[in-house]
Amino acid sequence: MGAVCIGGCPQNNLAKMIKTRCAASRIVRIWKGAGLYLNSYSELIQQSLYFIETNLYEDIGLEEVASEALLSPYHYHRVFRREVGMTVVEYIRHRRMSYASAALRSTNVGILDISLECGFDSQEAFTRAFRKIYGMPPGRFRKLFDLRLFEGRTRGGEIQMNEMSMIKGWMLTGSHPQNYEMGIDPAEVHQGKSSGYLKAVTPMESNEFATMMQQFKADRYVGKRMRLSGFVKTDRVEGFCGLWMRVDNNALDVLQFDNMHDRPITGTQPWNQYHIVLNVPQGSAVISFGVILNGKGKVWVDSFRFEEVDPNTPLTHMETEYEMSDEPMNLSFEE
Repeated sequence: MGAVCIGGCPQNNLAKMIKTRCAASRIVRIWKGAGLYLNSYSELIQQSLYFIETNLYEDIGLEEVASEALLSPYHYHRVFRREVGMTVVEYIRHRRMSYASAALRSTNVGILDISLECGFDSQEAFTRAFRKIYGMPPGRFRKLFDLRLFEGRTRGGEIQMNEMSMIKGWMLTGSHPQNYEMGIDPAEVHQGKSSGYLKAVTPMESNEFATMMQQFKADRYVGKRMRLSGFVKTDRVEGFCGLWMRVDNNALDVLQFDNMHDRPITGTQPWNQYHIVLNVPQGSAVISFGVILNGKGKVWVDSFRFEEVDPNTPLTHMETEYEMSDEPMNLSFEE
């Protein structure tokens, strides 16, 4: 048997060096990639959220997540709270509670088993935490929101939307909205009791798309820099999907726009946070936003936030300007 290396072992030092260099490379990408600056930390937080999602039922907390990001717990706590709107511990607790609420509504798994799966030492501790978020004990929650009570209007946990029962505030549109379906899914949730979903339901061409969206007046936000953020999960997206946001004037001319086309979400991805940052300049009249799905697949969205940010926060606006010639050209089509 070979010697066991501890601490100063060259192999250990090499592993640490590789990890440090990878992290440094990651931060450089945050700094230089896609027009983002180091102080945005958006890519780093996305990687952290992926780490949390894939280790949700392990014994993780602030120290473990900060260590994975190669930042001190003190500094990482401030960054995470600013970007996500809650602390690491609160976020992990909310994600575990979301899993618990979905399990209570859609399975027969016992409350004790769910509490242990969520990392609680006892059912009593789980009940206290669950009541704090949902306002009632898990047993009562299960009776009130059991999905089997809605079997007449659900499919696979989804509550289907038809022409007479739309999601409040949201509309379905796009190039071929008839080939897509939107609805509420209480079985797949990021936080709270339900998420929204958009999915393809019929065979289609690759250039077809739909969006689940809403619009509102821009008056309150004129002169401000606004960030739209939301959590997205995807299943077998063959084209692309992403959040989008658009600022128009009264003539419906586009003043600011981003649809994440340069950073698309594809394939099957767990819950993660994405964001768009746009100015709302003078003359703005309408703000539109939503999620777009191009081609086949399914996307869930949840936990949207719309907030003013510092003027130094980098924009994600897609430049649509192009250079024009000074005079007409190739008028005879022979050049």
